[in-house]
Order: sequence, then C-alpha cells, then structure tokens
Amino acid sequence: MRIGVITGSGSYDWPHLEEAAERTVVTDHGAVTVTEGRLGNTEIVQLSRHGAGHHRLSSQVDHKANLAALLACKTKAVVSFTVCGSLDRELQPGSLVVFDDLYFPANRLPDGTPCTWYDTPGEAGRGHWIFEKPFSEPLRQALITAAGQSGVPVATRGVYGHVDGPRFNSRPEVAALAAAGVSAVSQTAGPEVVLAGEAELPMALVGFVTDYANGVAPEPEPVEALLERMAASKEVFATLAGHALPSLSAVSGAGFVYRFDT
Repeated sequence: MRIGVITGSGSYDWPHLEEAAERTVVTDHGAVTVTEGRLGNTEIVQLSRHGAGHHRLSSQVDHKANLAALLACKTKAVVSFTVCGSLDRELQPGSLVVFDDLYFPANRLPDGTPCTWYDTPGEAGRGHWIFEKPFSEPLRQALITAAGQSGVPVATRGVYGHVDGPRFNSRPEVAALAAAGVSAVSQTAGPEVVLAGEAELPMALVGFVTDYANGVAPEPEPVEALLERMAASKEVFATLAGHALPSLSAVSGAGFVYRFDT
C-alpha cells in the first residue's frame, strides 16, 4: 500500500525511511518536493507542508499543490501530522490526539478562495462531499492502536479546529472555539482534510500538543517550552508512523462525493 504522509512545523524531513529519495512532482497547481521511501513493506510519500527551514508560513502553504502531488504519486491514503495548541485542560502538552471531527466553517484556502477542487461551473466530476465524520475510521483505529505502543499519552478522539495564521489567537477567539467544542487548533490541516475528502482519499489527522492555547492555562508557558515540544514532535510522529503504517491494508474513506451529471 502506498501512503502519503504530510508533516508540519519541526518535521521538515522524515527519519527512519528506508531507501529515501527526494524528487519534484509537477502538478497543475505547482511543483512539490516529496520524499519517497519505505517503512517495512509499505511505500511512503512524505511531504513537508512548510518546506525546509519553514520556508512557507501557514498563510502561504499551497494545499492544492500538496494534495495534487500525493494523488499524482498514486497514494491510497494520507496521514497528516500537526503540532497544535490545546483548548482542553485535560489534553495536556506532550500528548497525542487522533482527531475524529473537524471545525473549519470558513472553508477557505490561505489565499481566500473556497477550499474545493471544483472551481469551474459545469466541470466534470463536480460535487458535494457528504459525511458524518470527516476522517477514515479504519485509518484512525490503526493509528490509535499504534499510539498505544509509542509511550506517549493519546486521546482517541477530539475536534480539530482550523484557524488562520500566521498569528496566534486571542483569548476571546480561543474561548469561542472552545465553546464550539474544539479540542485543539493549528493553522494548516483544515484544507488538507477537505481536499482529501473531495478526492475520496482516506485521511487521518494526528496532533501533538505543544502548548495550551491563549487563556486555557492559568499562566502561559515560555515560548521555549513550545519550541522544545515542537522539536520533539518529529521523533514522536515518526515512531507512531513506524508502528502504524507498515500494518495497514486497504482502508476506506469518509462518506462519499455526490457528483452531478455533466
């Protein structure tokens, strides 16, 4: 099985890949650098959403190009990893969360355009992605099982909240998100979920909590603590992938796309 892996802040390359080789994939939405390799018998296509050295801020990530590159590489599923800020005191820094729902009401790409592949009226294949939960449950369960072997605390469900960057959120904004049921936030994964769903590409999203969002804890931690956890996330995510991905067989997507006749 060929699996796409999207990595974020602090995980610009991917450790433990066998036979790793970098190449450029040219798509209709731009060129993307990917690294192809293996974990056991599983083929991996990894891309860094920000690029080496955090070249792109969250407001500059080209989500369509990234997902188009994974589709061009014939991946059958994608696992997205993100560092995130917790809105729930029980979801502590240094823990993992395998998200089971999404809060992304704006449904916009960083450039402000709608987050969809369907840009042209009458376009062949256009449709609505219809789902109960937006993530592949078999893929989620494989990651949850593997997380138990990682030695890191894991929450088996949570609502991912997409927020626009590059700034962090104010206390009232965080409080409003928490009131909507959001468990943790970051600035990049919302469009990935939607574009994968529209492409009927099974997807799961895993977060590593680096800090509490603004106003959640009685006192904010030093920024250095966030940066230390961000650096640690690379090995945590790689270990989780090493346990989960080689055991994957066929996985199903979330919901379906209702397509209109041309």
